[in-house]
Amino acid sequence: MRNLFGGKDNPGSSKGASNDRVPRHSSGWKALLQHLRSGESLRILDIGPTSSTNINFITSIGHSIYMANLVEEAAKPEWLIAAAPGEPPTFDVERFLAANLNFSGRIFDVVILWDTADYLPDTLLPAVLDRIHSVMQEGGLMLALFHSKAEGSDTTFSRYHLTETDAVEMQRAGNYPILHIYNNRQIENMLKEFSSYKFFLAKDNLREVIVTR
Repeated sequence: MRNLFGGKDNPGSSKGASNDRVPRHSSGWKALLQHLRSGESLRILDIGPTSSTNINFITSIGHSIYMANLVEEAAKPEWLIAAAPGEPPTFDVERFLAANLNFSGRIFDVVILWDTADYLPDTLLPAVLDRIHSVMQEGGLMLALFHSKAEGSDTTFSRYHLTETDAVEMQRAGNYPILHIYNNRQIENMLKEFSSYKFFLAKDNLREVIVTR
């Protein structure tokens, strides 16, 4: 994992983008915040562009936080394996997991996946979810967001900043395209190894799910 605890917001991934933060009501974050305030010394894995706001907030309420920016990493050509002439290259899933999701035996109580799943290659996503499942504490919670459309408003790749309220702040973090849109049945299928999940209704084009390990 290349971006372990700490660090600054990565300006390289947001080159040419607005630095404005746009607040968004999040029922999933509201539920997760209640869980964080009721626990002690929890380990949180934040999978998204690094946010110093998130690091400061999580540590201020007595927990530890680890970060992994999988979307930016997965977009790099170094993970592609050349194929036979006329065939598309394949993604080196195992090498990617070893470099970016190696937690040295750490087990997490909470995972914040954000909308990462929509931006990962289809061949990589199942392995990422399997790895997340394997490093979560039984009964641990994961917050995941899914887009309902690939283009238009609310589809810009964003850095999500946590707040003390039931809102998160979205800030553009790059020009990565959404690679797949998942319907509810597909989301349920990809989460089948987890014990339960709860969907939250939203007024915009993002669906939220709280998943229990």
